[in-house]
Amino acid sequence: MALLKRVLTSMERIAPQSLAEHAWDNVGLLVEAPYPRTRVASATPQRVFLTIDFTTAVLDEALNDPSVGVIVAYHPPIFRGLKRLQLKDTKQRMVLQCAAKGVSIYSPHTSCDNCEEGVNDWLLQAFGDAGSRAVYVPAENPPPGHEKAGKGGIFTFNQPQPVKTVIEQIKVHLGLKHVRAAIHPTHASQERLITTVGVWAGSGSEMMNHKADLFWTGELGHHDVLEALEQNSTVVLCEHSNTERGYLKGVLKPKLEELLRKDGGEEVEVIVSATDKDPLVVV
Repeated sequence: MALLKRVLTSMERIAPQSLAEHAWDNVGLLVEAPYPRTRVASATPQRVFLTIDFTTAVLDEALNDPSVGVIVAYHPPIFRGLKRLQLKDTKQRMVLQCAAKGVSIYSPHTSCDNCEEGVNDWLLQAFGDAGSRAVYVPAENPPPGHEKAGKGGIFTFNQPQPVKTVIEQIKVHLGLKHVRAAIHPTHASQERLITTVGVWAGSGSEMMNHKADLFWTGELGHHDVLEALEQNSTVVLCEHSNTERGYLKGVLKPKLEELLRKDGGEEVEVIVSATDKDPLVVV
């Protein structure tokens, strides 16, 4: 079985496309290389390359590895309709390079957010077994194996926690030294403790329609942050892709490797980009 077909089958099991936000998102097979790369040597396994963002640095890293045949880019490199493909446009050039080199591109994006054991579930693992997890908006008619799928996530502590303790757990889970936080005065003084934490990977503006003592996401608009404070909530912002990247190595890589190992095909190695990183840093 061809590598691309094996990846498509496995990704559909991990994050069914029916769970994606099809009204605005663009998920699934985005580039199907007409002449797929052939194996360099029989002793070298084919590789699937995982990344959050599809940048020129990431593309160079992937294409410079002759064993890479499929790129799984969490954020879709093709988001809006294209009327032409030209080298002068950065995204179009990158797509053309992949097709020319025989490398296909698949994007799971919001199907990975909303599936069981998806990105939001991974975020909530920051708090271990100290409480219970649920989704904000359960999926309608979820596919088999994803009965608990849905949008966003909320964690309820068995024992309420000081806000500093919760923020430290978030930093440890994401491997960050610093985060941005708008801490409600009653949380800062410990007059009130944190019982519920709402999470939304990437951009959390939709989460503002819900309730939580602390909202944890990648980015929010200024006025969303102000409104959260007015509603007696604390906000923790970690930058967009920092809330997503750890999922690749922590969850998606081992899951995809296991399914590819069990499908009866040739050996495949799943690797995570070393150059993919959030563009924003604290200076």
